[in-house]
Amino acid sequence: MTDAVENLLIELEHFSISNDQSTSVRTQRMLNITRDTGEFLSVLVQATSARRILEIGTSNGYSTLWLARAADVTDGMVDTIELSDYKLELARQNFERSGLKHRIVQHAGDAGEHLRTEKTAGLDLIFLDSERRAYAGWWPELKRILRPGGLLIVDNAQSHAEQMAPFRALVEADEDFTTCLVPVGKGEFLATRRP
Repeated sequence: MTDAVENLLIELEHFSISNDQSTSVRTQRMLNITRDTGEFLSVLVQATSARRILEIGTSNGYSTLWLARAADVTDGMVDTIELSDYKLELARQNFERSGLKHRIVQHAGDAGEHLRTEKTAGLDLIFLDSERRAYAGWWPELKRILRPGGLLIVDNAQSHAEQMAPFRALVEADEDFTTCLVPVGKGEFLATRRP
């Protein structure tokens, strides 16, 4: 399975670059994480023994596969949310091909609405790679659903620092969280909830 997943990840990397260079329509672009970010996510899932993982922003499933491959080690599950029907279908096909479908639950729809349905303190790890301007509004729910000791990871913390600033300020001001910025990929903002 590892070779099949690795081959699929490489294929998706090439597809994302080619696709994103050929269109300026945001809803049609994959906007995938970088490979080193995927490797970083995989290490974090395994290091924290995360089993209950939520991803907001599936796109074509590239980042989901990194999370799911690590969840296969921790005996975990990845729930992933995507608004675009086009991207949901691309991701579904990729999950089928990956051999990791049993580790992934896809959700269609608005992330803000989905967050309200999540169990309090029910998640070990949350990965945000979605509409950055919405993050500050989601913060009360994100905080509620992350368990003590849980980890929040947010992509694009350096590449879109200005858009991320209001959210980062909220999290950094919260005494229940310890934060840091890691210069991997497009910049990863990490926040862990104190036990």
